[in-house]
Amino acid sequence: MGPAKDNLRSGYTTGACAAAAAKGALLALIDRRPVSEVAIRLPAGPVVAFILHACTHTETDGAASVIKDAGDDPDATHGAEICARVTWAAEPGVSFRRGVGVGLVTKKGLPVPPGEPAINPAPRRLIAETVAEVLAAKGLAGRGVVVEIAVPRGEELARKTFNPRLGIVGGISILGTTGIVVPYSTAAWLASVTQEIDVAAAQGLKRLVLTVGARGERLARALFPLPEEAFVQIGPFFGDALRHCARAGIERVILAAMIGKLSKFAAGNESVHSTNSSQDFAFLADTARAVGADTELVERIGRANTAQEVAEMVGAAGAGGFFGVLCRKAWNFAATLVGTSLALEVCLTGQGGEVLGQYPVP
Repeated sequence: MGPAKDNLRSGYTTGACAAAAAKGALLALIDRRPVSEVAIRLPAGPVVAFILHACTHTETDGAASVIKDAGDDPDATHGAEICARVTWAAEPGVSFRRGVGVGLVTKKGLPVPPGEPAINPAPRRLIAETVAEVLAAKGLAGRGVVVEIAVPRGEELARKTFNPRLGIVGGISILGTTGIVVPYSTAAWLASVTQEIDVAAAQGLKRLVLTVGARGERLARALFPLPEEAFVQIGPFFGDALRHCARAGIERVILAAMIGKLSKFAAGNESVHSTNSSQDFAFLADTARAVGADTELVERIGRANTAQEVAEMVGAAGAGGFFGVLCRKAWNFAATLVGTSLALEVCLTGQGGEVLGQYPVP
């Protein structure tokens, strides 16, 4: 794969690897001989070649595998072996089976229904189209094919993903819309956030707690006695997550965060990632001024290095009203994004899990 943004190398999705493995397996079954390399056309457009890690056949099946190369993306499945086994079916078309290490969908709200292998629609289409092209080229159009996808270390790898929270058990998901992994792509991260919201909505939950990450969730769980599915780690995607909650039919949202991220959002930043927004200490100083902080404290806040340092200054000065106003400003900005479609609560927590401020005040 060629260079990507910032000279980082792109890679291939599990879906693209599965399609390449399926092609190798089918060719081995038809031609009665193993192949070492196959080329497939990705949904994104290009035709790319994949080296097969293994390829075998018997009288009744073909099998092949590809070692996933995720490029320079910190992907949990980088280096995983993606395997395909193909057999003939009595009925025309392509059907899918779940092999070892591929997850089983157990909850509603995902792109495939409960009881199905966790192979997303785009990879299913890519595999089916690749199989159809091989059959047509070999004069076997119309033959039925069963494709079984397996990932030998998939169950172990799945523990590093959101799958357990989404109700996908026993392995990883076969994913990918374009077939290409863009290094450090926020698209895949955001997709996992919106998918988790969809799963919660499909379980009938109407109240969610949005936190930034695992630490924030642990703190929030101690404050809000709600089911596990009600807690969603949204990363930096404050605006996108709130809008998606509104679209998904969620009625009440608690946005629980520590000062570093919440103050960025309160200042009017939909994304609080460091590449998209910086801490606005003038905004924090103005907030302190609005609650009657003295000139010295206001000036010190304006010169601060981190938002946590600001929180410590405010706490030491006893200017507790600052935290409530910050929550109100975050609430006001959220209202510009989702209007009155959500009953929103904003909760600012300290590093030890204590509640520093809330809006509306209970």
